[in-house]
Amino acid sequence: MTVEVSVVIPFFDEEESAPPLLAELRPVLDRLGRPYEVLVVNDGSRDATGEALRVAAAGWPEARVLELARNQGQASALLCGLHAARGGVLVTLDGDGQNDPADIPALLARLEGADLVAGVRAQRHDSPLRRSMSRIANAVRARFLGDGLRDSGCALKAFRREVLDCLLPIRTLYSFIPALAVGAGFRVVEAPVAHRERERGRSKYGLRVMLWRPAVDMLGVKWFLSRRVPARPPLAAAQDPPSARRVAGAAERAHGR
Repeated sequence: MTVEVSVVIPFFDEEESAPPLLAELRPVLDRLGRPYEVLVVNDGSRDATGEALRVAAAGWPEARVLELARNQGQASALLCGLHAARGGVLVTLDGDGQNDPADIPALLARLEGADLVAGVRAQRHDSPLRRSMSRIANAVRARFLGDGLRDSGCALKAFRREVLDCLLPIRTLYSFIPALAVGAGFRVVEAPVAHRERERGRSKYGLRVMLWRPAVDMLGVKWFLSRRVPARPPLAAAQDPPSARRVAGAAERAHGR
């Protein structure tokens, strides 16, 4: 059976968050009524995350575990899963449990009229400082790159497989997926999604990392977008090939037209 929807989730040191998240995800996907697969990527975790993922996948035929030899970073793990996916539609979410799997069907529905649907975290459950920094960063990025999105850092996204070709292997990929898609000519829309408190584990990204890495990569993305050519240039109106026009002309002359 051909896979229609692939869900990709990178995990790093999330032994406590992984089992409940995957237990939530399975009934949501089963109710879609579409062939699906789940790719869980263990990004060289130092704890028992790998074992937790293997146990979850053992009783779930649609789930596959990808093990990286060592920690490569969230973006690398995400790309590994995306390139291994077989579905025509790709869905991404974080492995920390803050994204709600119940939002996936709504994102897939919005995809009917778009190429990429980016989640916008409503009522974020982060510290006031983190929320303020995120608002400023999103405003600067949207103005600088012109993608017009309010929350590009939300991991919960759904997009058509064709979008994968426009993504760049950079460490802050999550933040720039929509901008790269817009720059390639894809249709990008937003959809409100839930954002939950982190109940288990701890964040892997400090505030300093949230500041300087995206700022540096944003300059590189801006340069790339200014230099790239359209991935899907518009075609001119359909025309008969020259050989067909010559044959038609000869036929008309033969009939005295």
